[in-house]
Amino acid sequence: MKATIMYGAGDVRVEEVADPVIQHPTDAIVRTVRTCICGSDLHPYHSMRPSSHGQSMGHELLGVVEETGPEVTTVKKGDLVIAPFAWSDNTCPTCRDGFQTACPHGGFYATRQTAGLQAELSRIPLADGSLVPVPGVTEDDTPVLPSLLTLSDVYLTGYHAAFMARVRPGQTVTVVGDGAVGLSAVLAAKQLGAETIILMGRHRARTDLGVEWGATHVVPERGDEGVQRVLAITDGLGSHAVLEAVGHMPAYEQSYRVARTGGVISRVGVPQYEEAGVGFRSLFGRNLTLTGGPAPVRAYIEDAIPQVLEGTIEPGRVFDVTMPIDDVPAGYAAMDARDALKVLVTV
Repeated sequence: MKATIMYGAGDVRVEEVADPVIQHPTDAIVRTVRTCICGSDLHPYHSMRPSSHGQSMGHELLGVVEETGPEVTTVKKGDLVIAPFAWSDNTCPTCRDGFQTACPHGGFYATRQTAGLQAELSRIPLADGSLVPVPGVTEDDTPVLPSLLTLSDVYLTGYHAAFMARVRPGQTVTVVGDGAVGLSAVLAAKQLGAETIILMGRHRARTDLGVEWGATHVVPERGDEGVQRVLAITDGLGSHAVLEAVGHMPAYEQSYRVARTGGVISRVGVPQYEEAGVGFRSLFGRNLTLTGGPAPVRAYIEDAIPQVLEGTIEPGRVFDVTMPIDDVPAGYAAMDARDALKVLVTV
């Protein structure tokens, strides 16, 4: 089968590798219908050290079950399924608390433990907990497939930012970052009833979509100028909730500077730093709450599927480029050059 392998920064290849096989009785093999490239895939694309053996890539998948292990009971051959970006048993106390990304029996794709999902076939561990069937939909229902794919990560990561920030009707929300996750956070904040949504981003094609999804203001400025613009919009008070979807230190610093006293900063951009200010001048002095983390999309996915199927939301609009799997290296380059917001991959 074909699979995406990264051999170092900027070195992505599509190669023929062995088909996956059932390794445990709780596994399933899924044939890919749609996958995609994530903004977090660009982190190793920028920084990965050269490797002779390479690393398989990808963690978002919509596919059809081809085979199941003898202990799998909730999905069967032929089912169209969504695979959340982390696999989990969905039954342990941590999962029942709604944090499947921290499941002690689970893990992540594109690791030494489990191959990536930018491939024609994938082995899904703990299939009963990790796969969510989509009732009444087949791989031929092409218009709805992109939006269903976003439920494996990007839209529900944006939703997680808003959920953890406790966004409520009538609040003011600032979203930092106009990537696919940031735009998804705008859509989620609108769904949760935010009245004023300020999108901090400077790429017009992206922020235009943000406005369609509910952003009431767009602030393209960064640093001090951007902070002052947000404060002016909020009468000097700042935002009840700040959803940080970038992961770099300047975005974090901007977030606490535009937060309202007593507000919440919710981070879902994978932090590219280990230390961050939490002292008097940043968080403590204004009673700010810092929350967020890897989105447990498995906790939200079953509620989101009907929203997609009924047309209440159309998060698949974040995909602005579609490519076949053979062209995945060009997809990485396009996203890195900001020629693409998010690349949808067909198989």
